[in-house]
Amino acid sequence: MTSITTKHDSAQPVADTAVYLFDDWFDPIEDAVRDRVRGFIQAMIEGELDGILKRPRYGRRPKSSDGDDRRVAVTGRRHGHRSRSLMGTFGRIEIEVPRTRLNGADGKTREWNSQVLRAYQRRTLAADALIASTYLAGANSRRVCRALKALFGNAVGKDTVSRVWRKVKADWDAWNARSLAGEPIVRLILDGTVVDVRVDRKATAISLLVVIGVRADGQKVLLVVKSMGGESSEAWRSVLDDLISRGLRRPELLIVDGGQGLEKAIAAVWDGVSVQRCTVHKHRNLLAHAPERLHEEVTADYTDMIYAATPAQIESRRKAFIRKWRLKCRAVADSLEEAGDRLFTFTRLPPSQWRSAWTTNAIERLHEEFKRRIKTQTVLPSAETAAMLFWALLASIKGLATPRWRKRFRLLPVQWNTKV
Repeated sequence: MTSITTKHDSAQPVADTAVYLFDDWFDPIEDAVRDRVRGFIQAMIEGELDGILKRPRYGRRPKSSDGDDRRVAVTGRRHGHRSRSLMGTFGRIEIEVPRTRLNGADGKTREWNSQVLRAYQRRTLAADALIASTYLAGANSRRVCRALKALFGNAVGKDTVSRVWRKVKADWDAWNARSLAGEPIVRLILDGTVVDVRVDRKATAISLLVVIGVRADGQKVLLVVKSMGGESSEAWRSVLDDLISRGLRRPELLIVDGGQGLEKAIAAVWDGVSVQRCTVHKHRNLLAHAPERLHEEVTADYTDMIYAATPAQIESRRKAFIRKWRLKCRAVADSLEEAGDRLFTFTRLPPSQWRSAWTTNAIERLHEEFKRRIKTQTVLPSAETAAMLFWALLASIKGLATPRWRKRFRLLPVQWNTKV
């Protein structure tokens, strides 16, 4: 006896029957809006073509404007439609684009191309901006695809994200080549950070060297971001030479982290310019030279010195700090003396501007935001991508609108007191 068995439906592959989250969410409003958008775009393209042919579809040729019964010469002939896919903030739609052959002066014909919907255009600029901004918000290319799937379906792949990102390069190149001759820069803040990029299929640490300029009205502006192999004097010299070649004037004050390579580059390019060492970097240096049990005491003495109310009080507490720590932990005293007067250049400014000159925190905050952004990408594709991403991240923060950014980029009139 032959037994006949059948497989239950549950034995079918799950991928064939599963309904994923959001897949069965139907919104009649969205569907109606897409239909209206489709009709509106098609009407725009048809109207553009009617203006070129001087007649609507199925319409007769107009007569001459001089009253003659003769008809205006035919400039072209329609021959059907072709389907085009367009993706915008309204989602993905299919539209019917009219096809037309236009008559040329030489007697030949050519295919008409709409200026409303350009040839080979598959996405609106707003859709590209949405994809790029999602990428800048901290998602890698695959996560961008998942985040926008509810809007675009499966039309956005990682290759699409890469192509959109490459469009940003044109703006990046223009920004790098812009003239700085008209910038009223009086101060510079210089610092670097280390990121991992892919070089010859291996993760390699490189340095991003960043320079922020401070205008005469106190507004901070990003001047340059360059990827280098390190923070050597040659690397920094290349950055400074680029700024000078684009017309940057000699600044009045430089705020630096104290790296030896940067110090040598400044001496070679702008010898004699006042330099302020970052007080936060020096604080870290002091803690690195002290046993952990003394960290709180070192911090208390250091902040009491740096945040004193007058230059006289700062100088008095500076001497007291060196006397105390030369006996208690000589390495701490030697580290403070190594910075010299450059750690206290800010005292030559009006007291209301001391806080803005104490540190390189304006750049440090950018570094923090950049590191948060690339946290999802352990290794960036290339050194140029790293520099471009840093620039685009700041450029995408329109107006530096958040309170935290306003605090870092606050506007203060810059004054410089030549009296020591």
